[in-house]
Amino acid sequence: MASTESTESAGAHRDSGRGRHALVVGAGLAGCLLATYLARDGWKVRLCERRADPRAAGAAGGRSINLAISARGLKALRRAGLEEKVLDSGVRMPGRMIHPVAGEAFFTPYSADPTRAINSVSRGGLNRLLLEAAEAEANVEVRFERRASHVDFDGGVVEFETPEGAERHQADLVVATDGAYSAIRAEMQRTERFDYEQSYLGHGYKELVIPPVAAGSGPHAPFAMDPAALHIWPRGGSMMIALPNQDGSFTCTLFWPWEGPGSFAEISTPAAAAEHFRRVYPDAVPLMPTLEADFERNPVGSMVTVRCRPWTRGGRTALLGDAAHAIVPFYGQGANASFEDCEALLEALRAHREIPDALAAYERERIDNANAIADLALRNFIEMRDLAGRRSFRIRKAIEHLLTRLFPNSFEPLYDRVSFGTKPYVEALETAQRHDRGFRIAAFASTAAAIAIVVAGLVLAARLGGGGGSTSGDVAAAATTNTGAIAP
Repeated sequence: MASTESTESAGAHRDSGRGRHALVVGAGLAGCLLATYLARDGWKVRLCERRADPRAAGAAGGRSINLAISARGLKALRRAGLEEKVLDSGVRMPGRMIHPVAGEAFFTPYSADPTRAINSVSRGGLNRLLLEAAEAEANVEVRFERRASHVDFDGGVVEFETPEGAERHQADLVVATDGAYSAIRAEMQRTERFDYEQSYLGHGYKELVIPPVAAGSGPHAPFAMDPAALHIWPRGGSMMIALPNQDGSFTCTLFWPWEGPGSFAEISTPAAAAEHFRRVYPDAVPLMPTLEADFERNPVGSMVTVRCRPWTRGGRTALLGDAAHAIVPFYGQGANASFEDCEALLEALRAHREIPDALAAYERERIDNANAIADLALRNFIEMRDLAGRRSFRIRKAIEHLLTRLFPNSFEPLYDRVSFGTKPYVEALETAQRHDRGFRIAAFASTAAAIAIVVAGLVLAARLGGGGGSTSGDVAAAATTNTGAIAP
């Protein structure tokens, strides 16, 4: 993994890129952070973005699902001296608030450690902060409205289409941070022995909003709900989530199937959406006065998982972030994983003077971890939409938290490993698989014990001449209840 050094100690490595030029294609979250890192290490960096400046009036934006910034991302931001600014701009969420169709919402903490929390952060706000940090570096030049059109991998040359005409830039190092639909990766796909796989989720997403409420309108005003939680309406096969913003609003996101019952195809009009919400999300309806207008205005987006190999070409061009490994958003790790990529690439460039060696080391460290978090994100979608509202799931979480308190040095739940630790994602996935096996064994053992109790009851009843019929039935019922309670 990348070094855990502080911003101050990082100064010892400054100028490792002196005299060398880097071209970063894509001024999103990862591109801006990487440009800042490289500039502070002495690289001269040109940061090119195909869109207009996002700070300009009328500039087209990208995705707006709120980010969940956690330990990995905070560590990377700390290296750039930006951790506190990001935390100040976010809202702390120590757990999930689950909203059933009927009954009261209930809170499930993410960790047995109450000091641990993830942070709801505006994607657009974080992008602007990182962009301004990059621009503040004397060695960084930012250019907007530059669309990459061709790459010479051996020569380190990228051609761009601009409003003024074609441009051609050459660099010692070219890093593609241009997102899930990367133009640089598309050029790599035209080369030999490049493996590429993309898989679209059978669900789309649509953004809605819960606006702030007036002072005195509830215990959490200006928030309509408790802001210290990620709110989830799990409905088995679909869900809605809501993340808090500092202004008192919540960014809500629907995750519905594309087709079939309860899908975006079936529920396609504002009136149909309002009727569906009254049945399926009844407690949310009074909080969403602009529901129908938001549903009509906001588009449905798609979610894709991208895996590819190799991440480098020609000894001087590399993919990073979503360009290398786009993942679905359900573990809140997309930005965090991309920031880890930035740290890993920086450390590889420091450790290896020759750029081809550095890029090879960077790829070796990150590619398996990227595939692991992609698997974990898909797994967490099922947990959020199908399992989070179940009693058996709450019991499993309670058992995990108990084990954490009893054995703090030997047991760490999966969520803690992913969101509150910085060990490799591969290790977290292996841990998840071990825990699943353990809970399956426990469930089997409890079932076997329950069957043994039932059999013993039946034998006893037979020996007593039938007088224990009701007793054996009670035992069987109790056994069934116990078995269901600890099933994972």
